[in-house]
Amino acid sequence: MRSFFLMMISLLFSAASLTAQEGSQSGLVTLETRQASQGWEGVGRLDIRGKGFCTASLIRDRLILTAAHCLFDTDGSLLSPNRFEFRANLRDGRAAATRRISRAYAHPDYVHEGDAGTPSTVALDIAVLELAQPIRTTGIRPYLIAQRPLTGDEVGVVSYGRGREEAASLQELCSVLGRQTGVIVMNCDVDYGSSGAPVFVVRDGQTRIASVISAMAQVDGQKVSLGTSLDGPLSALLAHFAAFGPARPGGTQRILRTGERNDTGAKFIRND
Repeated sequence: MRSFFLMMISLLFSAASLTAQEGSQSGLVTLETRQASQGWEGVGRLDIRGKGFCTASLIRDRLILTAAHCLFDTDGSLLSPNRFEFRANLRDGRAAATRRISRAYAHPDYVHEGDAGTPSTVALDIAVLELAQPIRTTGIRPYLIAQRPLTGDEVGVVSYGRGREEAASLQELCSVLGRQTGVIVMNCDVDYGSSGAPVFVVRDGQTRIASVISAMAQVDGQKVSLGTSLDGPLSALLAHFAAFGPARPGGTQRILRTGERNDTGAKFIRND
């Protein structure tokens, strides 16, 4: 297997204004019509009030998957869930469904390192957010999870990003270049705002999520995208999420401090 030395790892949260900008990228198709976005309705823009946006995808009727670093403020503190809003299939200012967030959990072993990361950070850079109300709208279905992709596999990415904030873009065909310590290295075209974007593969005739975009880096001078391998980390994250039980009335919830494990102390934040 090819050995990768990843340089210039940059996390892909977008702090840009939510105003469309001019620009285009090769290999990307803008999902600006109902027909073009068919099948991708469960992908949405995750708006973060006062900060920017990421990309997220529906994996249960009230659970979305994104990158863990999207949950942190510039000073390293956790953002309150009431600052998030998920806008499924957002196109030109209109979303197929809009939901506020009741709880947000990063992987229990994820350690936030600011705007730059390391391969070990990227390997655990996933989070789940619970919607305040489920999405059961016809045509918006949760995605299934696939086993990790292999080197040479063809994948696709649906994401929002800098310069393409008002409609998601699809890169239908890019490739897995290799894997390194839980990180999927790909040649997919991503930009700031693509954090949390689902990486899709087709398995048994179904489109499934195989990874989540975390960062971009360089390998031998070539720009690459980095995703988290969902094998193991997602199961651990969902078990961590389930351990806290249903959301508490009034919005109080337990969220681990950065680097703490599920069996250690937690802090409380209020969603109000």
